[in-house]
Amino acid sequence: MKYHKIEIDDEVFEYLKDKAEAFVDTPNTVLRRELLQKRNKVVITNKVSTKFPEFPSGIPTALRHTLEVIYMVRERGMSRPDATKSVAERHKVEPQTVLDKYCRQLDRKAYEIDRLLDEVDLSNFKRILRQKYMDHTSTIENFFSSLNS
Repeated sequence: MKYHKIEIDDEVFEYLKDKAEAFVDTPNTVLRRELLQKRNKVVITNKVSTKFPEFPSGIPTALRHTLEVIYMVRERGMSRPDATKSVAERHKVEPQTVLDKYCRQLDRKAYEIDRLLDEVDLSNFKRILRQKYMDHTSTIENFFSSLNS
């Protein structure tokens, strides 16, 4: 991918810093998320589910956290960083812990996760999770089919 140099003022730079995840984002990843996420976002009906998905008690924490982040992004329209913070608060852990679940353990960078989340059908995300968590394919299938309904 070709890159271009741009100049930004202090106010825009501060905005980018506020939106960035420490040790994860670059100015480009913040701009990509802020500018392109809205354009690529799947339009979901006005009804927003207030019920959080339920998962079997035996699934790995990493899978649970990852699926919850996907849910928050796709069903509640949150950004990935905000969804990460929300899931972290829900489980009383640090956001970096949740980020680790879907980045390091899936061997992906944050911008790659953003691209997976931008896919209309999430098929590549589902494939990656099925490969990583082969013993939990029914949970993964049930989760993704509930997103599509």
